[in-house]
Amino acid sequence: MWLCAACGLAQLMADPTVPEEPRGAEPAALVEQAADAVGRAAAAGLLRAGTRVTEYGSPHGGSWLSLLAERGLTPAEPGERADVIVDCFGMMHAADQAAALAGRAASLSDGGVLLLQYHSLSAIVRGGQWNALRHAHYAYYSTTALAGLLAGHGLQAQAAWQFDLYGGTVLLAASRHTAPASTGRASVDDLLADDASAGVTDPAVLGGLGRDAISGADGLRAWLVAQQRDGRSVIGYGAASRAVALLRRAGINRDLLPAVADASPAKIGLRMPGTDIPVVSPSELGARRPDAVLLFLADLRAEVRAAFPGVEAHGGQWVDADGLAGWQGSTSGGLKQHA
Repeated sequence: MWLCAACGLAQLMADPTVPEEPRGAEPAALVEQAADAVGRAAAAGLLRAGTRVTEYGSPHGGSWLSLLAERGLTPAEPGERADVIVDCFGMMHAADQAAALAGRAASLSDGGVLLLQYHSLSAIVRGGQWNALRHAHYAYYSTTALAGLLAGHGLQAQAAWQFDLYGGTVLLAASRHTAPASTGRASVDDLLADDASAGVTDPAVLGGLGRDAISGADGLRAWLVAQQRDGRSVIGYGAASRAVALLRRAGINRDLLPAVADASPAKIGLRMPGTDIPVVSPSELGARRPDAVLLFLADLRAEVRAAFPGVEAHGGQWVDADGLAGWQGSTSGGLKQHA
């Protein structure tokens, strides 16, 4: 990861790949969060019926357009400047960040609002989420960095809302005009203060993610070895790109983790990249009756427990893969189990 000393933007050092990632199933947590975000923006008076909207989508899927249509917004015509521009985890996938932001700013009407949602760099640092860094995710935003980048295009950060998704995400509203204080400028200032507290512009602090990578990978491998030694069966759930980084760093293959289940039909029958671990249908959870299901996406917790009650009914447990960092076989197991 590079950290720009001038603007504070964190980016991948190099990413020569052009990945073709199978479309994942949209988690219920993401759907619920989108509805929450639209509701908050509407309550702040930023979504007016009859105005035009342009959405910059994410390769991972999901769209706010239907939610915005319910509030009377209509899609802008090609080449037409929009009153509302929505970018939900989209801009981070742009290899040229300057060009991506310039394009969004140029597409915004003079009185319009740009709504940017991003995984907070302060949350990544505080949570030790080192495997949030991965191919095709070129940039990692702090509010500090984004506010400066937006100002370079004549846009001011006006309001912000925080969500628990992915351990900490932010929806930032920016426009060319000065907004009334009631729209939430204090929330932006709070995030700027939080960035300073987390040290997201300090290379030494971000360097700690390297230590987190070692702790997370070593803990995962130690736990899987212990499960195998004790004769306990384990299957993974959630064939996400962040799981690939963790499995590769830990040197895990199917001898320790025989399969990873995923709800996306596009992923079933493939394998976790860089490993020989197959991606299988969620029906395998019932067929195999594992003693433990290793969950690679904590945001799926409530959804999968409700969808697959048989896991616990058969005496199995859901185990948070991120909760295994530093695991060394303590009496309690050192696990974040899903009670």
